[in-house]
Amino acid sequence: MARAMNALTLITVYVSIVKNPEEGVLVRLLMVRHGDTEFNNERRFMGHSDIELSAEGRGQIERLKRYLGREPIEAAYASDLRRTLATAEILMGDRGVKATPCPELREMFYGSCEGLTFGEIGRDYPEVARQCINFTPELEFPQGETFGDFAARVVRFLERLKNDGRDGPVLMVSHNGPIKVLICHMLGIGQEHWWQIRVDTASLSIMDFTPPGAVLTRLNDVSYLKNGTI
Repeated sequence: MARAMNALTLITVYVSIVKNPEEGVLVRLLMVRHGDTEFNNERRFMGHSDIELSAEGRGQIERLKRYLGREPIEAAYASDLRRTLATAEILMGDRGVKATPCPELREMFYGSCEGLTFGEIGRDYPEVARQCINFTPELEFPQGETFGDFAARVVRFLERLKNDGRDGPVLMVSHNGPIKVLICHMLGIGQEHWWQIRVDTASLSIMDFTPPGAVLTRLNDVSYLKNGTI
């Protein structure tokens, strides 16, 4: 019953987003993870820590900007942290589109584990490290968010998208965790499979909303770091 109600909720969101159902693809959501930061290079749990893009990260996003080429983008949304807002600004600056800051798109809040490496978490919080390795949606960080609260927060972004009523492709810049939560939710996959999705820094994933539901047409695309255009 819970799965059926979740599917009904998704259909309601999709239909509300739709402008013209007979056209096939109704809204295209381009999901980008921010570029590299020093915390990424040091493999630290960043969470809500407001870390800026590194020079390498800015270079990655400049290349993604060229990769997107003339892909029409009518609106942009980004987590309200500096690394995501800077990513959106690089991507959209020449288009004259300013990203709407969205606190619901922030990464999970790691509480006492913010800024720590996995090794340091294993030393100071061994039970949390075990929960990370053997992931379940019951994961919880000390003085931080539970995974359930985090996922519920992120999914609220779809209500914002529905209420804003954009007609064309939309850019969303966020983090590893939120993008995976949204992919699972939009495809009707249980969040227990969240850990099985890979989303690299500066990657592009695309979800098309069609009359029957959501279709994942691209996942974790970093091919532009080598060659090519969209």
